[in-house]
Amino acid sequence: MEHKAGFVNIVGNPNVGKSTLMNLLVGERVSIITSKAQTTRHRIMGIVNTPEYQIVFSDTPGVLEPKYKLQESMLNFSEGALVDADILIYVTDVVEDPSKNADFLAKVAKESIPVLVVINKIDLVKEQSQLEELTQRWHTMLPKAELFPVSAKENFNVSNLMNRIVELLPDSPPFFGKDALTDKPARFFVTEIIREKILLLYDKEIPYSVEVIVEKFEEKENSIHIMAVIYVERDSQKGIIIGHKGAMIKKVGMEARKDIEKFFGKSVYLELFVKVESNWRNRENKLKSFGYIE
Repeated sequence: MEHKAGFVNIVGNPNVGKSTLMNLLVGERVSIITSKAQTTRHRIMGIVNTPEYQIVFSDTPGVLEPKYKLQESMLNFSEGALVDADILIYVTDVVEDPSKNADFLAKVAKESIPVLVVINKIDLVKEQSQLEELTQRWHTMLPKAELFPVSAKENFNVSNLMNRIVELLPDSPPFFGKDALTDKPARFFVTEIIREKILLLYDKEIPYSVEVIVEKFEEKENSIHIMAVIYVERDSQKGIIIGHKGAMIKKVGMEARKDIEKFFGKSVYLELFVKVESNWRNRENKLKSFGYIE
C-alpha cells in the first residue's frame, strides 16, 4: 500500500472553533484555545503520523478586515493557506452569518483542491430544520465542497471528518520525520501558553497589545529554566500586567508554569519580565523581530 501525505489547512472566521477542532484532529494541545477572538496569530502546524499516512494540519488566524499592520500579516497567513494546501477545511458554525467575508469565500469557491466545510457547534441547534437550512445555504455558496456538521466541543462527527481527510490525501512520502508533532520550536509553545493565560486573566484591550518573547530556554534532563519577556505598548499596560504588589504577574507565572510542565513533562522554573515597546503592532521592524513578517 502506498504511503499518503498532505497539507490540510484550516481556515475560517475568528471564534468558530478552528483551534479546538485542530487539537481534536491532531490529538495534542497544539493551538491556543480561549473564548476571545483572534487568539491564533501565526500559522501553527500540527502533524499526525501513522505507518500509512502523515497529515500536516495548519491552523490559521481568523479571517478579518485588517485594522493595523499586525492584522495585515495575519490575513496574509490565512490567504497563504489557500495556496499551499492539498485539502482545505473551512470552519464555520451555526451562529455566524454564512455571507460574512464574501471575498474570502469567493476565493475558496474557486479552489480546485477538495474543500470540506465544517459546520461547528451543532450542539447549539434546537431544530433540525435550522441545520438543514444552514447546510443548504452553504451548499449554494460552495457547491463543490463537502459539508460536515460537527460539534468539536462534544467531539461529535469529528472521526468521520478525519476518515474523509485520510481518504482524500494524495500518495506521497512523509514531509517531516515520523516522530514530529509540529514544525514549531519548543519556545513557541511556551509563548503561546503564557499568552493564553494573559488572555484569560486580563480584560479588554490588554491581551491584544501583548507579545511574549522567550529569551532563555535551558533544558536539562528533568527540568527547564525559562526566562520570558511580556511586551506591552504603554506604561499603563505594564502596571496592569504586573498588578498590585506583583500579584497579577505572579498568577500568570503560576498558571503558565503548570501548563508548560504538563506540555514538556518536566519541572519548570519560569521567570517573567514586563517591558514597554510603544506601538509595536504598527512597527514593521518589531513585527519582523516578533516573527509576523517574513
